[in-house]
Amino acid sequence: MKYRAEIDGLRAVAVIPVILFHAGFEVFSGGYVGVDVFFVISGYLITTILINEIENQKFSLVGFYERRARRILPALFFVMLVCIPFAWLWMLPSQLKDFSQSLIAVSFFGSNIFFWQESGYFAAAAEEKPLLHTWTLAVEEQYYIFFPLFLFFAWRFGKGRVFWMIVILAACSLLLSEWGWRNAPTANFYLAPTRAWELFAGSIAAFIVNKRGIQTSNFLSTIGFGAILLSIFLYDQNTPFPSVYALLPVGGTFLVVMSAGKETIVAKLLSIRILVGVGLISYSAYLWHQPLFAFARSECLTTHLMVSWLF
Repeated sequence: MKYRAEIDGLRAVAVIPVILFHAGFEVFSGGYVGVDVFFVISGYLITTILINEIENQKFSLVGFYERRARRILPALFFVMLVCIPFAWLWMLPSQLKDFSQSLIAVSFFGSNIFFWQESGYFAAAAEEKPLLHTWTLAVEEQYYIFFPLFLFFAWRFGKGRVFWMIVILAACSLLLSEWGWRNAPTANFYLAPTRAWELFAGSIAAFIVNKRGIQTSNFLSTIGFGAILLSIFLYDQNTPFPSVYALLPVGGTFLVVMSAGKETIVAKLLSIRILVGVGLISYSAYLWHQPLFAFARSECLTTHLMVSWLF
């Protein structure tokens, strides 16, 4: 797969607002949509790799899982390991119990299910959960498990039919999310069935780029980039999410991936060295930011309670 520096720059545009949102900067009230940008990018990259491997008869399910594990798990498990002593020092017994359960959930790629049962993403208590952000990794991991299997078995029907199957699945997932925010908002936010369409948006882009190449367009890539920025600064925790509102960041990312050729203004902007550099470390930055914020809050809370008890 040909390297696209603008994709790494787009990763930076995704991770920076997420971190600033969790840090409490109100101007980035919709910074959480960076996760949705990540989902589209992941869907695009993974599907591009899978299409190339299947078409060149180099696809290996075991090999794919092994590469994903090497890419994701060492850094994730290291962060979890480092978190343990700080949890022991600073967390209250009830928090420590919750943290221990989250460690198990993360290890089995089910933290999105665990946090769905615990509390809403925007609840005050959620700010003190060091591994809360791993729900996104669980959604991606569930996608990594099932999507290659789907492609492997569906490919016999032809590439064109597989494309339309994904389009239909994406539409169904979007409709489910629109129902979900009205009837089961917490499940809608965390669970894979209502998030799948965002990953599938990247998969659809991969099929189109694979067939036609990047459809370079200054207009479309600028519209897409603007849509991402608009959602970051206009959305907040009261915005129903995911829902049709998520079409703004997801559709914007889709347009950037599809039309930001190297000659475009957006591609040149995203290819700036500092953005590419941040994009290259975006996974590590994303892994570390939530534990740092959560433990800082827990330590302050513990200190406050000790002072209150003494005086």
